[in-house]
Amino acid sequence: MKKSRGRTGRKRRRKHLKSFMDGVNCSHKLEYIKLKKWLKERGFEDSNLRPAEFWGTGRGLMTTKALQAGDVIISLPEKCLLTTSTVLSSCLGGHIESWRPPVSPLLALCTFLIAERHAGDRSPWKPYLDVLPKTHTCPACLEPDVINLLPNPLKEKAQEQKMMIQELFRSSRAFFSSLQPLFAESTGSIFNFSALEWAWCTVNTRTIYMEHPHRDCFSLEPDVYALAPYLDLLNHSPNVQVKAGFNEQTRSYEIWTNSQCKKYQEVLICYGPHDNQRLLLEYGFVSMDNPHSSVYVSADTLLKYFSPLDKQRKAKVSILKDHGFLENLTFGWEGPSWRLLTALKVLSLAAEQFACWRRVLLGGVSSARNEQQALAAAAKICQFLIEETQHVLVQISQLKKDKEKLKPHLALVEMLRSEDLKILQKSAEILCNPNLGTA
Repeated sequence: MKKSRGRTGRKRRRKHLKSFMDGVNCSHKLEYIKLKKWLKERGFEDSNLRPAEFWGTGRGLMTTKALQAGDVIISLPEKCLLTTSTVLSSCLGGHIESWRPPVSPLLALCTFLIAERHAGDRSPWKPYLDVLPKTHTCPACLEPDVINLLPNPLKEKAQEQKMMIQELFRSSRAFFSSLQPLFAESTGSIFNFSALEWAWCTVNTRTIYMEHPHRDCFSLEPDVYALAPYLDLLNHSPNVQVKAGFNEQTRSYEIWTNSQCKKYQEVLICYGPHDNQRLLLEYGFVSMDNPHSSVYVSADTLLKYFSPLDKQRKAKVSILKDHGFLENLTFGWEGPSWRLLTALKVLSLAAEQFACWRRVLLGGVSSARNEQQALAAAAKICQFLIEETQHVLVQISQLKKDKEKLKPHLALVEMLRSEDLKILQKSAEILCNPNLGTA
């Protein structure tokens, strides 16, 4: 009997260790207990999902039963969703309806989040607000030192994102001031820039897509946002398939899985077939071994490998620009993209072949020599990007030693750049052996 108990004890220890590796259940934490109680009061029936901390993805949801393709992962009643209807039914509603020019649905949601967070214990949404991230890792929130380490296309978009929030803040000041009758404190201290930045990132990173009919009290921007408490704890994986949408019969937002998920594993959903630059820009994270990831080649980098003495260079660049072949040129896991190779073939056309440019743009071959020149140019560009990426990784490593407070953000950029390096090295291998094929 003793031996039997010992074996059972070892099994229990192994099971405990396995569950720790899969995910650490956090449903006993007070903020989640309060959130589940709050959701239940709004008609959410306790599902098989439990909040947990996972090694690879951080906070997420684990399932307490095995899921099969076709199963509903979660069904969140309409009363649990935070939409512009929620905002209009609050004390902000009358002020929004009378304000001209009309505010955007996005600003309405941001204003509501800031006001409710300020209300603290008095807010009926407090159990949800308490589990929202206090800070975000969108590029808009990164320090200039960190933004400078991003790949050029993403760096430009990050700066645009920052400017967009700054412009939204500038243009919304008068509207925020009009809310003063609702608050004892100055609206200037409540609706400050950091509060708007937090609210904007919360809406941008966490909302689900849900169409709402247009209302005259809002601007003409699409009203397609809904914050979904608990559901928004589900993390992304590019390797799973789900179906999601609002069910008019049950008046709930539902997600169905098309994949299997074992008991006690993290339940993952797919936010869309996004590359890592898009994931970082829109959601503030990077997905390792992302099959959709690619490294972008800027027009400047592309043209660096073609002689400025080429008399037809200007005409070639003009053709590429007119046909959209100076954008979305990439290296992926399967090598240089068709678009990149096509642009390189046009730029490689000899004077006597130039008249063939239309055939090349449509995927035709002008000559074997042209094909080889394009591949050679692709290999040079790939090598240049490998060296550039390696240089940035060295810079990140040094900054992590020097600037302790930037470490979490630097680690994020390091993940992005490391993934880029793997893609470029894979592309370089393919270009050394073109018979392996290209994307």
